[in-house]
Amino acid sequence: MILIVSKFLVPKGYRALTVFPFVFLRENGAKDDAVLLNHEQIHLAQQKELLLVGFLIWYSLDYLLNLLRYKNHKKAYKNIVFEREAYAEEKNFDYLKSRKFWFFLK
Repeated sequence: MILIVSKFLVPKGYRALTVFPFVFLRENGAKDDAVLLNHEQIHLAQQKELLLVGFLIWYSLDYLLNLLRYKNHKKAYKNIVFEREAYAEEKNFDYLKSRKFWFFLK
């Protein structure tokens, strides 16, 4: 994981953006947020499994389908399969040690 701080690369309203192998942080203080970094490490694992391009396509399509379903950006975002896994396990710092392949499908 390579951390880069840039308020210009992370959209407003978000604290981080992960594009393997980089984690872009909106503010320098986010480097000390263990829960945020664990969340982003889960995304790194997902991106490795799907070879980044597959992840980006699946993520985008899931978001768009959720947007049609919920008609609400925040609800659509929170229900992306990758985000559901990352939010559910972000406080479990041992999660990546035992995470099963493609666990986001559960």
